Amino acid sequence: MTIVDTTVWIDYLRGTPTPHAEWLDSQLTRERLGLTDLILCEVLQGITADRQFAVVQENLLRFEIFEVGTIELAVEAALNYRRLRAAGRTVRKTIDSLIATFCLLRGHSLLHNDRDYDSFEEVLGLKVVHP
Repeated sequence: MTIVDTTVWIDYLRGTPTPHAEWLDSQLTRERLGLTDLILCEVLQGITADRQFAVVQENLLRFEIFEVGTIELAVEAALNYRRLRAAGRTVRKTIDSLIATFCLLRGHSLLHNDRDYDSFEEVLGLKVVHP
């Protein structure tokens, strides 16, 4: 399973030609793709038109959506934050820490276009799709 991060969905939905958005477009029917409830929320927050909101919501809900708000994930994400700090790395966003930790715990790959995940890959072994 590959979890697709908000950064990639935004580029894809805007039609921004990035390697990540192009990979997503080419793999929509080939790969097993999913997202977390946090990613769903972030993407939908960025939609300004009501009609577009409904269309994007309907399309995203076709993918497997994982609910991540558990105590186990919160504790493990905090531990990962501390591990990265001890390694001299700073995680800027709590949501990124939760998403990366979810992927680490479940063994999922992450498709992203956000340098905040690099520490999770380099230090903690997060599997990342590199288009």
